[in-house]
Amino acid sequence: LLIFGFFGSRPLLRLLNTKPELLDKATLYMQIYFCGMPALALYNFGNAVYSAIGNTKKPLYYLLFSGIVNVVLNLVFVIGFKMSVAGVALATIISQAVSAALVTRSLMLMDGPTQLHLDRLAIKPHIMRMIIQIGLPAGIQSCMFSLSNVVIQSSVNSFGSIVIAGNAAGANVGNFVYQAMNTFQQAVTCFAGQNIGARKPRRVLSSMYVSLFWALSFGVVFGVLSCVFGTQLLGLYSPDPAVIQVGLNRMYIVCGPYFLCGIMDVMTGVLRGVGYSLLPMIVSLMGACVFRIFWVMTIFAANRTMDCLMISYPVSWALTFLVLVVIFAVLWKKKIRPRYTPEELAAR
Repeated sequence: LLIFGFFGSRPLLRLLNTKPELLDKATLYMQIYFCGMPALALYNFGNAVYSAIGNTKKPLYYLLFSGIVNVVLNLVFVIGFKMSVAGVALATIISQAVSAALVTRSLMLMDGPTQLHLDRLAIKPHIMRMIIQIGLPAGIQSCMFSLSNVVIQSSVNSFGSIVIAGNAAGANVGNFVYQAMNTFQQAVTCFAGQNIGARKPRRVLSSMYVSLFWALSFGVVFGVLSCVFGTQLLGLYSPDPAVIQVGLNRMYIVCGPYFLCGIMDVMTGVLRGVGYSLLPMIVSLMGACVFRIFWVMTIFAANRTMDCLMISYPVSWALTFLVLVVIFAVLWKKKIRPRYTPEELAAR
């Protein structure tokens, strides 16, 4: 990713119809940002290990500390050293390296079966196959979402710098809502996998219902709050009223129904946790990528407005969620739910 992103940033930005006046700075930012990919991957690995054993506090503390480092370095590089976008990107990758170093050191010092021994690092083919069977489709699924966002961004770039800035500000605010909901996808994946391993599949249903409830609740509450206080939040990114208005319009359409994305992610997490990672990947490919491209080429082409473009998000989330629910219901009935012999039923 580092090599691909560093050398491919400018061609990719040109494919996105990036404005010529923004191209040089955008390229510089992306090239520096991609240099932080190894550190980001390392932190995500450590975070996943801690999540799997039920300890989500330590990675949070490390992330909070690195976030503070990021903010301080932003002030130093941008205001103090006048480094502009290069300073912002450099502060980001340094903070990522800090969080990666902290979580790696913590894994090396911990006790138990998840302790990291650098001298024992080796590839074990049978474990690698298991990881790839679940991890590769999950990675491709994330790429599909990113690819669909690239298509949307390419269309956004055709509207001009004010719309680009407003859309970026609205997306940044919306990302806080998304992260609050996405934690329940990660949690339900761990719970589902643990209970399948313990041969207690009925607990999968319980964890799914709880996660759906909280993802829905967080999505509604944070979505409404972000819209209510949207002007103040967007004002942190830009004082321009035109930019703020564009960001508000995006937030009304995307952040308001963001709970749809949250519950969609929970269903993806459940399926991945019980061992079916390929199916949600295919559904996401169709719902997020193919559907949005179709939307841009047809509905948006006939009505070239930002509102029309943004509506593709909640519509794709709703459709994907419904398909995932149907898939889980079928798999539960045929593959997952517990089956008992007459003797076991009598004993129960």
